[in-house]
Amino acid sequence: MAIAHEAHLPALGSHQRDEVGRELQATLVELIDLSLIGKQLHWNIFGRPFKPLHEHLDELVDSWRELSDTVAERAVALGFSPDGQAAAVSQHSDVNPVDAGLLDTDTATRELVERVADVDERIRARMDRLEELDLASQDVLIEVVRELEKQLWMLRSSLPAEAS
Repeated sequence: MAIAHEAHLPALGSHQRDEVGRELQATLVELIDLSLIGKQLHWNIFGRPFKPLHEHLDELVDSWRELSDTVAERAVALGFSPDGQAAAVSQHSDVNPVDAGLLDTDTATRELVERVADVDERIRARMDRLEELDLASQDVLIEVVRELEKQLWMLRSSLPAEAS
């Protein structure tokens, strides 16, 4: 749905704008979902090393929230109305939920690595599709992929050798 007059929007056709908006929306809901999973794990981990992972999860959640804000703001700049409400996230995210309850730190890290890697793969595919549609929006997704892949490297590095 357009939220501004066409004259004030970037020079993209309405079909391009809608297609780019859908790619950004899909990215938005997955980043929000990652942040929710990150908090779920933050509250429910136990074991060694508890404190470093507990604090790292807060950093990751903050990063995913910042990235989701960047993605949503790009969508708005294109005249696309992003939806980050719980119902939209629940209905449209392809991120697998984590089990409720306590998880030891290694299991929680492995679960998180799996989900971040899946999200990264889907966003990378969206990034490739945006190359033909809108380079400025592609650049936003490049930033997201760059950050997710850095996070994956750090998370994988913290796993025991046999688990990574």
